[in-house]
Amino acid sequence: MPLFLFLAVCAVLMLGYPVALALAGTALMFAGLGHLLLQFGIPVPFESSMLGAMPNRLYGVMTNQTLLAVPLFVLMGVLLEKSRVAETLLDAMALLFGSLRGGLGISVILVGMLLAASTGIVGATVVTMGLLSLPTMLKRGYSPALATGSICATGTLGQIIPPSIALVLLGDVLSNAYQRAQLAMGVWSPKTVSVGDLFVGALIPGLLLVVAYILYLLAIAWWKPESAPPADREALKQELGHNGNLLPMLLKGLIPPVLLIVAVLGSILAGLATPTEASAVGATGAFLLALANRRLNLPMLREVVRTTAQVTSMVFLILIGAALFSLVFRAYGGEELVTGLFEALPGGVVGATLVVMLVIFLLGFILDFIEITFVVVPIVGPVLLMMGLDPIWLGIMIAVNLQTSFLTPPFGFALFYLRGVTPESIPTSTIYRGVIPFILLQLAMLVALALFPGLATWLPSVL
Repeated sequence: MPLFLFLAVCAVLMLGYPVALALAGTALMFAGLGHLLLQFGIPVPFESSMLGAMPNRLYGVMTNQTLLAVPLFVLMGVLLEKSRVAETLLDAMALLFGSLRGGLGISVILVGMLLAASTGIVGATVVTMGLLSLPTMLKRGYSPALATGSICATGTLGQIIPPSIALVLLGDVLSNAYQRAQLAMGVWSPKTVSVGDLFVGALIPGLLLVVAYILYLLAIAWWKPESAPPADREALKQELGHNGNLLPMLLKGLIPPVLLIVAVLGSILAGLATPTEASAVGATGAFLLALANRRLNLPMLREVVRTTAQVTSMVFLILIGAALFSLVFRAYGGEELVTGLFEALPGGVVGATLVVMLVIFLLGFILDFIEITFVVVPIVGPVLLMMGLDPIWLGIMIAVNLQTSFLTPPFGFALFYLRGVTPESIPTSTIYRGVIPFILLQLAMLVALALFPGLATWLPSVL
């Protein structure tokens, strides 16, 4: 029955129904079916008494202090997107590095990294960078595959570079999974999994990915100079409409977003604020930044608030549906089924982890990270944690894995986002070809994390 429940949810999703309603509706129908079969005396492994926990479960979702960071980080990201901070920053970086081979590509990666750290929204980063940088890169003679590939890959950094909404949601789900794993093992330890732990653990892998992207661009520029030619600084100045000094542009474009990121992450790393409190700092800083750039007006503020409300409502509705699904799945003995399957796999914890990572990677083609986080991780997380995996390492592995699936043809979400703002003259196959080297770099990061778990766990243990 748990397997049928999971397959039924996948089938309903493939029919195109909204994720939240598909999860909740399918779970409630299976709960009603189990209760009905028991009433007629048909033996079904269904603990209907567990459904009594449903009101408390839903109330717990709506009063979760950790999840309060979601609307605030979304508000911060949308404000920064609408205030056009990225446009000023990209112009400054292009003038700074544009005269080097591959310099425009390096500018895109650095600005995308800062934008990912500021917004934490993959779609916003990919679309913004595509609109701002792709025309300039193509006009300066960049290979269309290299230009589109670097923009897509940079956009997915929003999954792993904190403060990422994906890490906020993963932190909450893994914390609950860790508690359930401890209860199942009959042990208790003071160790917990917090969003701050995941933020700190993601810093080194995220920065290593940025360095890997830049090194790849430099290697391509050296090996195939025609793919990433240098730009003439004076011509670039005239094209961008900046005839003044570079220093004021850098001060205006670089310092405000960097200070905002430092304020958010620095307050968490220094122990001055929880991630939820830091998200309020970030939202306030983004508001002041938009005000300083003279971009803040009533129509823009109305659009920002509406977008934030829509995204937040979607996240919480999916979370409620996933909570119902998880409860019914457990009532049918789903956890015991998954545990038995994992224990029967060859290779022990290594084999189980490989299977889970492969399943998450494949589901990333058809589901967003929110659905995967709320549906799959609560099922497999407690079992993997009972097998001895570090929760922080597991969270970072899942985040990088989802980042890679978002980039992989033919269904990667980042590819669809960029396709929407790419000229028709560039075929979709060119975008697919451009992302392949970056996919290999991200897979290499997954392998490095598997071989050297300290890349994710060392910094949290120190702090």
